[in-house]
Amino acid sequence: MKYFKFLLFICFLSMLCSCGGDDDICESGEGTPRMKVAFKTLLTGKEKTMDSLYVAVDYGSGKINLGGTKTVVSTLIPLRVDDSPYTDVYFKETKNGSESKVRITYTTKSVYVSPGCGIKKTYDNLTSELITPNPVLKVELGQNLIENEDKTNLYLLF
Repeated sequence: MKYFKFLLFICFLSMLCSCGGDDDICESGEGTPRMKVAFKTLLTGKEKTMDSLYVAVDYGSGKINLGGTKTVVSTLIPLRVDDSPYTDVYFKETKNGSESKVRITYTTKSVYVSPGCGIKKTYDNLTSELITPNPVLKVELGQNLIENEDKTNLYLLF
């Protein structure tokens, strides 16, 4: 019985010592930032709220649907984190409607954040090209550096 209590005490002590701190959780926005996209009206140039928007992205292994949302002021889109110099993004106003293809070109830089978050990518020298123009009629570049998700990087003109 004496050995059992000792063994139980050692197990409890080892469990207590094995608990790590909270530095292994990446919750404070230190991960790789997403690109913020907003919308404007082509005729007036004023910001617009979309009734619905469907987004898909090609991350190198085919197009992946990110889903649709209703009443959208802006949206955040994750870009590729491999060494590709561009990401193709597809936009639709309706689920079965026509689709616009926008190619986002950039240079990346890797920055070490913490043991839990690892390395994050920052995107610099953003440029955009409208490849398929319907329903998006034109693209306009906002801030050409993605360090965080605060500022709008791309405007789609409808």
